[in-house]
Amino acid sequence: MKKHKRDLAHRSYVKGYQSAIQGRSLSLCPYQENTTMAYQWSRGWREGREDGWSGYNTNACQQKVGNLILNH
Repeated sequence: MKKHKRDLAHRSYVKGYQSAIQGRSLSLCPYQENTTMAYQWSRGWREGREDGWSGYNTNACQQKVGNLILNH
């Protein structure tokens, strides 16, 4: 099994990032409030939103997600 599959906090971050670039709301966080997983998901979501507002297109965001997965 690859390391990124075992690191649940990192996976949560990546899932949040992906949700943001797909235009989903922060309120759709799938994790229970006040948990590490919810915090990481929210961090990823916020970074994804910032990238979108900074002018990143969908392809650039997908490339970043790929790099996040591979480099972790």
